Amino acid sequence: MATPRTSTADVPHDTPDRLLTPAFVRLALGDLAYFTAAGVAIYALPFYVTGPVGSDKAGAGVAFGAFAVTALVLRPYAGRLSDTVGRRPLLVGGALLCALAMLLTAFVDSLAVVVALRLLLGVAEAAFFVASFAALADLAPASRLGEALSYNSLGLYLGLALGPPLGEVLVTTLSFTAAWLAAGALAVLAAAVVYGIGETGTPRRRTDGARPPLIHREALPPAVGFFTSVVAMGGFLAFASLHADAVGLGSTSVPLFVYGIVVVTCRIAFAKVPDRLSPLPLGAAALVAIAVGLALTATWTTPVGMTIGTAVTALGVSFSTPAFFSAVFATVSSSERGAASGTVSAFLDLGLGGGPILLGLVADSAGIPWMFGVAAAVALAGSAWTISLAFRTSRIPATAD
Repeated sequence: MATPRTSTADVPHDTPDRLLTPAFVRLALGDLAYFTAAGVAIYALPFYVTGPVGSDKAGAGVAFGAFAVTALVLRPYAGRLSDTVGRRPLLVGGALLCALAMLLTAFVDSLAVVVALRLLLGVAEAAFFVASFAALADLAPASRLGEALSYNSLGLYLGLALGPPLGEVLVTTLSFTAAWLAAGALAVLAAAVVYGIGETGTPRRRTDGARPPLIHREALPPAVGFFTSVVAMGGFLAFASLHADAVGLGSTSVPLFVYGIVVVTCRIAFAKVPDRLSPLPLGAAALVAIAVGLALTATWTTPVGMTIGTAVTALGVSFSTPAFFSAVFATVSSSERGAASGTVSAFLDLGLGGGPILLGLVADSAGIPWMFGVAAAVALAGSAWTISLAFRTSRIPATAD
């Protein structure tokens, strides 16, 4: 039985259950700066490649997706390094490498060089993203890990939301060079902010000379459930605007706006929910919500139907990531958080990269509504897998309050 909760007045300032510490806030601000820089690049890159660089839309697509190749391959290695040399070197190094790639992009006019710099950006992404999640797990009290994941994700979502408008203002009022320099400056700011956190982990030293494993096997079962949520989400994000146009929405950006607002609102309003429920059942329920939202979008082909379907899908996404990452981090030691983060986040690349490609084949042959239907089926399959995993896995004892 949990011990009685101590009153707020009796809790010392440095209580282990305190979440909003200076280090936690610094990490969130560092994430915000880093992903705002990424958001600037999301807007500027396609126009830059098809404009000053002189390539075509296919070239823009290659340049845009190139970073995912190195990010996917290197995430497990970043996880190992995060556990053996520490979080801060990868956080600072990843941010500075991102700054270098952004700054150099301003001075190149060859597609091949742009792609090379995007590959370099993938190295930065692997280092920063994996170390950031591991540091978050270090800083968050075990009893508030889900809440910490919810709050911390706001830096990523707000950065990717604010970055493109900032990039548009800089490109249209100044120049592409100004946009790339601003992105580089934001990445440098991220490096400075996370440097001040200090080292959050305890680097693991092996006395037997053996290297830690690249893949954290205990993280794989919940990562499969997480993967299905990312595949479904990726299909929605890739085709939402096209479907909005087909059903007669006045502005094709409305679904993405609704999606973002619902996710951010729910992550704030229900931040404590992932810590009050078992993570795997919560993840399964989140996948059901995603499936229901996608099914509504596929079958209710009107502006109202798509808006409601989008909101329900976003509701599921709001809980899926905190739930599955909580399930992973609850079963690993502090010296293995980097490996676990690298393993799970690799499924993010696979889902966001491979999901739209495979679902795009369905959309091309059978239509976008059928694509949403298949994505819903993927989410339901993931929910069934997660429920079976919850039954097979021994219940994690709740942390005493």
